Amino acid sequence: MEWAQLFSEGRTIAFLLLFTRFTALFMAVPIFSHMNIPISVKAAMAFFFTVFFFGAVPPLNIPTDALSLTVAILGEMLFGLVVGTILQLAYHVVTFAGGQISFMMGFSLASAIDPQSGVSMPIVSQFLALLALMILLVFDLHHWILLYASASISQVPLGGFMITPSLFQYIMHATLNMFVVGFMIAFPITALSILADIIFGMLMKTMPQFNLLVIGMPIKIAVSFVVLMATLAATLAIVTSQTQSAYNFLEKLF
Repeated sequence: MEWAQLFSEGRTIAFLLLFTRFTALFMAVPIFSHMNIPISVKAAMAFFFTVFFFGAVPPLNIPTDALSLTVAILGEMLFGLVVGTILQLAYHVVTFAGGQISFMMGFSLASAIDPQSGVSMPIVSQFLALLALMILLVFDLHHWILLYASASISQVPLGGFMITPSLFQYIMHATLNMFVVGFMIAFPITALSILADIIFGMLMKTMPQFNLLVIGMPIKIAVSFVVLMATLAATLAIVTSQTQSAYNFLEKLF
C-alpha cells in the first residue's frame, strides 16, 4: 500500500515539479550555472536533491489536467529563472565594472572566452568575476541556495509561483543598481584616467616631442593596475554585500 501511494499520480507529479524547480535553479543561479559543470552533472545534482527533499513536499493542490500541469511546469521554470536572475544581477555588478575599467585602461579589445558564462569578456572583467566567485564560495553562497531551495518547498507551493508587481519592480531596480554600483566601483580608475589624459594633454602642449602612445599609455595602465589592486578588497566587499541583499530579498518571495 505504501509503494502504491509513493507512485501515485499526485506524488509522481510532485516529483516532476520538484525536479523541474531544482533543474531551473542549477541552470540559472551563480556557481551552479558555471559552464564548466557538464549538463549531465547538473541534471544528476537536480535528481539527487529532488530525491533528498522529496519527503518534505506537501500534498499538491493543483488540478492534474494537461493544461494545469503545463502551467505548473512553466511556473517552476520561471521560479528558478527569477531566483537566478536576482542573484546574477548582484553578481554581475563586478563584471560590468570590469568592462568599464578595461575600456579606460585601453584593454577593451583584450578579451577572451569567459569559462563561466561562455561569452567573450574583457580580461579585467574575467579577473574580477573569478575573484568574486571565490569570495562567494568562501561565504557559502552554494549552501545559501540549497537552504533557500529547501525552505521554498514548504513556503512556495509546487506549481503555485507567480510574478508579483513588487518582484518585477525589484528586478528593474536591481538592473539599475547594477549599472550604478558598477560605475561606482570603476569610478576611481575612471577619474584617474581622465586626470591622466588632462596631464598628458598639458605635457603635449608644453613638450611637443612627448609621445603619448609610447610613454603615456604604459603609465596610464600601470596607474590603473595600482588603483585596481588598492580598491580590490572594497570591490569584493561590495559584491558580497550586493549578493547578500539580493538573497535577503529572495526570502520575501515566500
